[in-house]
Amino acid sequence: MTAPHPDADLDRILVGAHHDPHSFLGAHPTADGHTVVRALKPLARAVVAVRPSGERTRLTHERDGLFTGTLPGTAADHHLLVTYDDGVERIHHDGYRFPPTLGAIDLHLVSEGRHELLWRVLGSHVRTLDGVTGTSFAVWAPNAQGVRVIGDFNGWGAEHPMRSLGASGVWELFVPDVGAGTRYKYEIHTRDGRLLQKADPLARAAETPPATASVVHTSAYAWGDAAWMATRGGEDCHGRPMSVYEVHLPSWRPGLGYRQLAGELPAYVTELGFTHVEFMPVMEYPFGGSWGYQVTGFFAPTSRLGGPDDFRYLIDSLHAAGIGVILDWVPAHFPKDDFALARFDGEPLYEPADPRRAHHPDWGTLEFDHGRREVRNFLVASAVHWCTEFHVDALRVDAVASMLYLDYSRPDGAWSPNEHGGHQNLDAVAFLQELTDTVRRTAPGALTIAEESTAWPGVTRPTYETGDDGFGGLGFDLKWNLGWMHDTLDYLARDPVHRAWHHDEITFSLVYAHSEHYLLPLSHDEVVHGKGALVSKLPGDWWRRRATLRALYAYMWAHPGKQLLFMGQEFAQGEEFDHDAGPQWRVLDEGWPSHADHRGVRTLVGDLNARYRATPALWELDSDPAGFSWIDASHAEANVLSFVRRDRAGRPLAVVANFSPVVRTGYRVGLPDAPVWREVLNTDDEAYGGSGVGNDRVIRAGRTPWHGRTRSAALTLPPLAVVWLEPAEGAAHDLEEDDLDDH
Repeated sequence: MTAPHPDADLDRILVGAHHDPHSFLGAHPTADGHTVVRALKPLARAVVAVRPSGERTRLTHERDGLFTGTLPGTAADHHLLVTYDDGVERIHHDGYRFPPTLGAIDLHLVSEGRHELLWRVLGSHVRTLDGVTGTSFAVWAPNAQGVRVIGDFNGWGAEHPMRSLGASGVWELFVPDVGAGTRYKYEIHTRDGRLLQKADPLARAAETPPATASVVHTSAYAWGDAAWMATRGGEDCHGRPMSVYEVHLPSWRPGLGYRQLAGELPAYVTELGFTHVEFMPVMEYPFGGSWGYQVTGFFAPTSRLGGPDDFRYLIDSLHAAGIGVILDWVPAHFPKDDFALARFDGEPLYEPADPRRAHHPDWGTLEFDHGRREVRNFLVASAVHWCTEFHVDALRVDAVASMLYLDYSRPDGAWSPNEHGGHQNLDAVAFLQELTDTVRRTAPGALTIAEESTAWPGVTRPTYETGDDGFGGLGFDLKWNLGWMHDTLDYLARDPVHRAWHHDEITFSLVYAHSEHYLLPLSHDEVVHGKGALVSKLPGDWWRRRATLRALYAYMWAHPGKQLLFMGQEFAQGEEFDHDAGPQWRVLDEGWPSHADHRGVRTLVGDLNARYRATPALWELDSDPAGFSWIDASHAEANVLSFVRRDRAGRPLAVVANFSPVVRTGYRVGLPDAPVWREVLNTDDEAYGGSGVGNDRVIRAGRTPWHGRTRSAALTLPPLAVVWLEPAEGAAHDLEEDDLDDH
């Protein structure tokens, strides 16, 4: 006979609004010493319960896919034989007999927003329980009345309602016989009675857009970079070379996936001598035109280029080539797509409830509620996930300024002040401090880099050091120097005849160069939205534009700070970034009219990186003012500036920049005390497409005081060019002091 059941429970189960379906479905003892079995199989024609002894009990279909029957005795161990319309009988294990897959400690950490390994307990995980293999699902949806997991394993139907795990807001279910590769979503019954279908926020894989389902993933990848991981945290990043090649992976070589890219990108980056690559966001995103900056999958690499293990293979290959990997990461905002985080359980959850705080006015997206501990936990765990599970060496945190200020891009009346009446977002400050401290502690050697465009103090100051503003530092390792980028490009975009009146634009960055730990970016942001490629921003004919670009690069590589260059700009492509077409590789082909010119610029970039890495003066004291001194910052009318970089041992490199198209002969420059110098780099070299104007192999610095120094040399300054000079070791021993004249 069939045991009675409460109709209210059944009604709530069927509409997906029951908080504890395990109390109703599955096997339960009856008052007369038997066991009632209830199975929700909406697509089934027949269901039979089978005991380990082989005893079979056919269950009765009551309504809407609920099958019920009574088994003699109290043993709850059984499986189900389910017949569908195709007439095939399939074995199903009963998932409603298993205990929760999250323990009390996990739930406590989730509730407190302190679960640094959140992806290991939420999301989907293939596991074996009591000899049965399946997938556990867990999702945070505290405002939901009910949650069901739907997917290609149940016809995207109502078969698998999840249970609420109390005040944590987590819903959980173990589904037997579901494995890796399964597509799924969560169907959420909101408090106002709507049904929402949402992708898993903690999914580690996703369908290829425009499809939006999550995918169960289990990594089988065996890493080969143990030596790299063991040593990446052994050096202070500020005292070692760092030169970054920024890449939009889907378009660097259009059509190549992660594994194919692994066969080409490491070799190309190695040839050019960059120490790191930076990938524009690879976290899953629905709209290709966002270039990844509107993320919907904060734990899943985009499936456009392959699976998660394919992406691991790419990173492993870069590490094998000695190249570090930086990922752009976007914790400031997220898109409003219905299938993703927006109003996830029917109400504001990941975004603030106050619409003035929730809606980002610039990008048509939603901002994260950085004041909610579970949201902070979600984002911090995402950062840790990429640095540990994918061996990423640094995260470049996008749009930090938009997080730090409550009035960012908002007019008066469209924002509310903080508790002290100020415009600082105190919640975001606390989040960023927690982020940088947690990454540093959990992923030794992994860096955090801030894209921060304002004068917020202490971006790269430790979080435990309080500044004059009363705030602790944000704890980042590096900050993008966007002021340098804007001033430098503004200066060079002017015709040389006008530069004399704007000389401070090219020198001002050295006033604050050591106020933070900086990275100098010439990024994708400067070659999009009608801005044109770098070379197209510069004045004059083709020769002058290329010469100015070469001078810019040599000045940039010699300036204190690390450097970043976006793909395609290493060979002076003339078109701005096209996220479908990628770099303008064709200009390097011999059939292209100016291919030699483009190759010359690329040769220069390779030589800059090689010379940079071999010259400690350019990086050992990046964070120390003792590593930089002006020779002459004031010769504005000539468009000339000169300075010296030094390493820890005091060895100098002299840099002289001539940003005018005039060849200057006999130009006297005061030099450090070495008597003999040599020109180690000249951007006007014919090998780079220049005119070949330069200096003799041996440059003698006589005892004519100049620029406040006891020695000086008369140089030839090529047009629109930068030269680097270093002491010629050993050469002075072959020359008598009297031989070192002033000519």
